[in-house]
Order: sequence, then C-alpha cells, then structure tokens
Amino acid sequence: MMDVRIDRLERQGQVLWRVQMGRRSLIFHEELAARTFAAQLHLRLSWLNQKHLAEDGKEG
Repeated sequence: MMDVRIDRLERQGQVLWRVQMGRRSLIFHEELAARTFAAQLHLRLSWLNQKHLAEDGKEG
C-alpha cells in the first residue's frame, strides 16, 4: 500500500500543507484540512486493500 504523507511548505510567506500519495498531491491552506483529508485517504486505501485481499482469497 502506498504511503500518505503530509509536508509543510512555505511559498511567498504562506504556510501550505501538501498531502502526497505517490506522485499525486493536493495542497491545503489549513493544517487541519490536510490532516483530515490524509486520515480519510489512509482509511479508504486500507479498506480497498483489505477488500482486494478478501476477493483474492475467495477466488483461490
């Protein structure tokens, strides 16, 4: 499963928060929004991974 990362960035004196998974990323102005999105993304990826593993087990 891919890692979900949160990075703090500074651009033109503004603090921004980047949520990154692989090559894809989103930038937020608020830390809480970035952390909330990252947590939801992590849970969704975990759920999809478990679902995929369960489906593979049923086929074999």
